[in-house]
Amino acid sequence: MSIAVKKAIRHVATDYDELRPDLKESQEDSLEAVKSANAPDPRSVVRELDGDDSGDTGDLGGEILSGELTVHVIPQGEDEFVCQSCFLVRHRSQLAREKDGLAYCRDCED
Repeated sequence: MSIAVKKAIRHVATDYDELRPDLKESQEDSLEAVKSANAPDPRSVVRELDGDDSGDTGDLGGEILSGELTVHVIPQGEDEFVCQSCFLVRHRSQLAREKDGLAYCRDCED
Protein backbone atom coordinates (compact mmCIF):
# COMPACT_ATOMS: atom_id res chain seq x y z
CA MET A 1 0.00 0.00 0.00
CA SER A 2 1.19 3.43 -0.72
CA ILE A 3 1.37 6.22 1.87
CA ALA A 4 -1.53 8.08 0.22
CA VAL A 5 -3.82 5.08 0.61
CA LYS A 6 -2.77 4.56 4.23
CA LYS A 7 -3.72 8.14 5.08
CA ALA A 8 -7.18 7.63 3.60
CA ILE A 9 -7.96 4.74 5.95
CA ARG A 10 -9.47 5.99 9.15
CA HIS A 11 -10.24 3.90 12.15
CA VAL A 12 -13.64 4.46 13.64
CA ALA A 13 -14.32 3.42 17.21
CA THR A 14 -16.95 0.72 17.53
CA ASP A 15 -19.59 0.95 20.22
CA TYR A 16 -20.21 -2.69 21.06
CA ASP A 17 -23.07 -1.79 23.42
CA GLU A 18 -25.12 -0.18 20.66
CA LEU A 19 -27.82 -2.33 19.09
CA ARG A 20 -27.42 -3.34 15.49
CA PRO A 21 -29.81 -1.40 13.22
CA ASP A 22 -31.82 -4.52 12.29
CA LEU A 23 -32.29 -5.42 15.97
CA LYS A 24 -33.19 -1.86 16.89
CA GLU A 25 -36.01 -1.86 14.34
CA SER A 26 -37.38 -5.21 15.49
CA GLN A 27 -37.22 -4.06 19.12
CA GLU A 28 -39.20 -0.91 18.32
CA ASP A 29 -41.75 -2.98 16.40
CA SER A 30 -42.21 -5.39 19.30
CA LEU A 31 -42.59 -2.49 21.75
CA GLU A 32 -45.33 -1.04 19.57
CA ALA A 33 -47.04 -4.43 19.46
CA VAL A 34 -47.01 -4.62 23.26
CA LYS A 35 -48.38 -1.10 23.58
CA SER A 36 -51.19 -1.78 21.13
CA ALA A 37 -52.15 -5.13 22.68
CA ASN A 38 -55.51 -5.40 24.38
CA ALA A 39 -54.21 -5.35 27.93
CA PRO A 40 -56.70 -5.01 30.78
CA ASP A 41 -56.91 -1.77 32.68
CA PRO A 42 -54.68 -2.08 35.79
CA ARG A 43 -57.38 -0.55 38.00
CA SER A 44 -59.89 -3.22 36.97
CA VAL A 45 -57.43 -5.97 37.84
CA VAL A 46 -56.88 -4.48 41.29
CA ARG A 47 -60.64 -4.26 41.84
CA GLU A 48 -61.04 -7.91 40.83
CA LEU A 49 -58.30 -9.01 43.21
CA ASP A 50 -59.66 -6.92 46.08
CA GLY A 51 -63.17 -8.26 45.54
CA ASP A 52 -62.03 -11.90 45.58
CA ASP A 53 -60.88 -11.98 49.22
CA SER A 54 -63.97 -13.82 50.43
CA GLY A 55 -62.36 -17.25 50.84
CA ASP A 56 -58.86 -16.21 51.88
CA THR A 57 -58.92 -16.37 55.65
CA GLY A 58 -55.54 -18.04 56.17
CA ASP A 59 -57.22 -21.06 57.80
CA LEU A 60 -56.20 -24.39 56.28
CA GLY A 61 -59.41 -26.05 57.38
CA GLY A 62 -59.71 -29.08 59.60
CA GLU A 63 -60.85 -31.37 56.84
CA ILE A 64 -57.54 -31.07 55.00
CA LEU A 65 -55.45 -32.08 58.00
CA SER A 66 -57.81 -34.66 59.45
CA GLY A 67 -57.01 -37.38 56.89
CA GLU A 68 -54.25 -39.93 57.21
CA LEU A 69 -50.96 -39.00 55.63
CA THR A 70 -48.87 -41.79 54.15
CA VAL A 71 -45.17 -41.24 53.56
CA HIS A 72 -42.91 -43.77 51.87
CA VAL A 73 -39.39 -43.52 53.27
CA ILE A 74 -36.69 -44.77 50.96
CA PRO A 75 -33.59 -45.96 52.83
CA GLN A 76 -30.25 -44.36 52.06
CA GLY A 77 -28.48 -46.14 49.23
CA GLU A 78 -24.99 -47.58 49.47
CA ASP A 79 -23.75 -44.96 47.02
CA GLU A 80 -25.32 -42.02 48.93
CA PHE A 81 -24.42 -39.93 51.96
CA VAL A 82 -26.02 -37.12 53.95
CA CYS A 83 -24.03 -33.89 54.00
CA GLN A 84 -23.64 -32.70 57.59
CA SER A 85 -23.67 -29.05 56.48
CA CYS A 86 -26.72 -28.80 54.17
CA PHE A 87 -28.34 -32.11 55.24
CA LEU A 88 -29.09 -33.12 51.66
CA VAL A 89 -28.76 -36.69 50.45
CA ARG A 90 -25.97 -36.71 47.88
CA HIS A 91 -24.36 -39.24 45.58
CA ARG A 92 -20.89 -40.45 46.61
CA SER A 93 -19.43 -38.59 43.61
CA GLN A 94 -20.33 -35.33 45.41
CA LEU A 95 -18.29 -36.23 48.51
CA ALA A 96 -15.68 -33.56 49.25
CA ARG A 97 -14.33 -34.81 52.58
CA GLU A 98 -15.07 -37.04 55.53
CA LYS A 99 -13.96 -36.06 59.02
CA ASP A 100 -14.71 -37.99 62.21
CA GLY A 101 -17.33 -40.06 60.39
CA LEU A 102 -19.14 -36.94 59.10
CA ALA A 103 -19.42 -36.36 55.35
CA TYR A 104 -19.50 -33.01 53.55
CA CYS A 105 -20.49 -32.35 49.93
CA ARG A 106 -18.59 -30.34 47.32
CA ASP A 107 -21.13 -27.51 47.32
CA CYS A 108 -20.64 -26.88 51.04
CA GLU A 109 -16.86 -27.08 50.82
CA ASP A 110 -16.61 -24.39 48.10
